[in-house]
Amino acid sequence: MAVEPYLNFNGHSEEAIEFYTQVLGASVVMIMRFKDAPQGVPVAPGSEHKIMHAALDVDGTTVMLSDARCTGELAFEGVSLSLQVADVATGQARFDALAEGGAVEMPFGKTFWAEGFGMLRDRFGVSWMINVAQ
Repeated sequence: MAVEPYLNFNGHSEEAIEFYTQVLGASVVMIMRFKDAPQGVPVAPGSEHKIMHAALDVDGTTVMLSDARCTGELAFEGVSLSLQVADVATGQARFDALAEGGAVEMPFGKTFWAEGFGMLRDRFGVSWMINVAQ
């Protein structure tokens, strides 16, 4: 059994996919656009080329995403994605890249439980915790 995050970007999935492939080295597993839905599935006018479903591989973990209702509004509340990395240099690099255009909530640094830890919201409002175990 696996628990996999599914993020709704409400019209910003294309941009998110590009960002996560650049900063995390994620690879695209699949993309399905609303225009590819079977006949009879309702598609909002103007959203035909938006992403109905996509999956990214982030270092062996699947992160799924969609443009959902295509409202343009981004709201990620009450959940954080936790990125476990092998070393401090990688942790700092991932933290800095994800934080670009976003907001740092706790600067990356050594803590009593980790060689490196930091919290941020990326440019889409997705909350991340970057952790380097001791």
